[in-house]
Amino acid sequence: MKKIPQRSIVRVETLIYPLRGERVILDSDLARIYGVATRRLNEQVRRNAGRFPRDFVMKPTLGELRNLMSQNATSRSAWGGRRKIPNAFTEHGAIMAANVLNSRRAIQMSIFVVRAFVQLRGRLWENRELARRLLDLERKVDAQGGELHELFEAIRRLMLVPDKPPRPIGFQLKRGG
Repeated sequence: MKKIPQRSIVRVETLIYPLRGERVILDSDLARIYGVATRRLNEQVRRNAGRFPRDFVMKPTLGELRNLMSQNATSRSAWGGRRKIPNAFTEHGAIMAANVLNSRRAIQMSIFVVRAFVQLRGRLWENRELARRLLDLERKVDAQGGELHELFEAIRRLMLVPDKPPRPIGFQLKRGG
């Protein structure tokens, strides 16, 4: 199997945004990666609605959309003058989209998308470990009478530690019943 260059993963990773505690990629970005028109991608999602539960694809509210645009410095021109709110695909939704598109490019590029999500998840866990160490350091400073609370808060904001851990990858079996 051909090795995927690291710079390709980083490029896709820049298209992944936080939304409702999940990491998502917008339909127009996913369509561009998969080499199809956005309307074709969304058409296949509608035709295969049973394959796209709420945790695979979601519609941002207008407020969430504005927030995405401002937080990520996404310009309005990047939305292409769209009249509809875009679909936001989670990692699992992006994989399913490649399957329903069933094009060679979509299947190949889904590997890039999955690796970008996995790499981003790894970075979030690294930040979580850093946050734990920062808390330990803050407690030690407090015990010695230090006044560095504002500094510690600023560092935490820069780290953007998520509220909940990412969902595990793969099939999950329900126990009992």
